[in-house]
Amino acid sequence: MAVEYVIREEIFALYPGYERGVVVINEVRNGDSPPELVQMLREAEAEIRRTLSLDSLTAHPRIAAWREAYRAFGAKPSKFRSSIESLVRRVLRGKPLPTINALVDIGNLLSLRYLVPTGGHALDEVTQTLELRRATGEETFVPLGSDQMEHPAPGEVIFVEGDVVLTRRWTWRQAIHTLTLPETRHIEFNVDGLPPVTHDEVVSVCEAVQSLVGRFCGGMAHYEILSEAQPQMQLIP
Repeated sequence: MAVEYVIREEIFALYPGYERGVVVINEVRNGDSPPELVQMLREAEAEIRRTLSLDSLTAHPRIAAWREAYRAFGAKPSKFRSSIESLVRRVLRGKPLPTINALVDIGNLLSLRYLVPTGGHALDEVTQTLELRRATGEETFVPLGSDQMEHPAPGEVIFVEGDVVLTRRWTWRQAIHTLTLPETRHIEFNVDGLPPVTHDEVVSVCEAVQSLVGRFCGGMAHYEILSEAQPQMQLIP
């Protein structure tokens, strides 16, 4: 069954210049991160600590852009932090990020390296269209680490399969439904290019995803850049 991936026009209207790179990799071999990948993650953490600080983090253009984006759909950014701000804050507090598995660690590594939200969703159980859109408030969401169902706020930016929310508040919190696990064999990575991130930078991150996943997990990869000019793609033939 073919599955489409769509970004609704309302997202581009609210966030001009936004692009999302979608990297699809099939037949991966996931598992524990090898020492080489863990070392790369530690080096990325060290670079964050060398170049950024908690005191000035919210003024960084790539963090400030997400805070403003969250305000635009009604989320208080000091209460609901984007994934990239939360990740960087965790690193700046001095503790190494836990290694989860190779695919998750690659997403964290590249998020830190480029300061661009980069994360994966397992496709093994996906059967309906994936969409980035604004919520009606009727959709359902079961967050990672919980078994309690909740509903997004109307107008909130959400990533969904049908009416099942995969990520609330754009990049804030992921559901259990498409969690990347050791047994994951098919995955897509979202690379969120919110200005001032450029098109060329989104391409660079997508190519880095391809390279690292191929190096550590194998598989067959391709990517497309979704934008106002090209808002959809075929995700699963």
